[in-house]
Amino acid sequence: MSNADQNRIRLGSYNIRAGLGTDMRRDPDRTLAAIDALNLDVAVLQEADFRMGARPTALPVQSLMQTTGLVPISQRAGSDSLGWHGIGILAKPDVVVQDVARFDLPGLEPRGALLAELDTSIGPLRVIGVHLGLLRRSRRAQLSHLRDIIADRASMPTVMAGDFNEWSLRRGLGRLNADYRIVTPGPSFPSRYPALSLDRFVHSDDLMVSAEPVRRSKRGPHASDHLPIVAHIHRNRHIQTG
Repeated sequence: MSNADQNRIRLGSYNIRAGLGTDMRRDPDRTLAAIDALNLDVAVLQEADFRMGARPTALPVQSLMQTTGLVPISQRAGSDSLGWHGIGILAKPDVVVQDVARFDLPGLEPRGALLAELDTSIGPLRVIGVHLGLLRRSRRAQLSHLRDIIADRASMPTVMAGDFNEWSLRRGLGRLNADYRIVTPGPSFPSRYPALSLDRFVHSDDLMVSAEPVRRSKRGPHASDHLPIVAHIHRNRHIQTG
């Protein structure tokens, strides 16, 4: 690993639609190849588990680790699910997991958030995976709840990543503006003809987050109806952390 790599974390977020591609075929190997192509240190997945029954993972765990080099850090002992409410967090083996917490979020639909506190090459990092509701009033309540969750925990550089299901920065995500920075890599949905920026990163001031342009391709079917987003996470050395 180069010095430049040691000073950053490559973080990605991807709503994988439980492996269902735009050709309406469920192909876990295609999904794993798409994740591997992103070359991530930490990945936040949405819709990584099936919705029914015991919510089993949509991705075979052994194949996931062999193909991507990433390890699920969000699996609960004895659970067939990759994560929580379909959200999974994966990381390279050298990332040390200090804590994982799971939260239910308010709203009409069952939604949740998954939090991981990590020791990384850039220091302590809190990663929160989200997949917010379809109704704006639910999303607003969910974001308020997430702010409260973070406020109740010890101070730590924090980045939220996921499918926010929201296209309006002012009306839908405005309550984050006072304390966080919102990074929008670009339109990511629908994957064939992306028009809506539903997938984003939200971070605290003690981080610097630079997003890559959303990767677009019109050739052949896509692995999901969303495109993945990727960002480089650096520590903001100008901000003193307590």
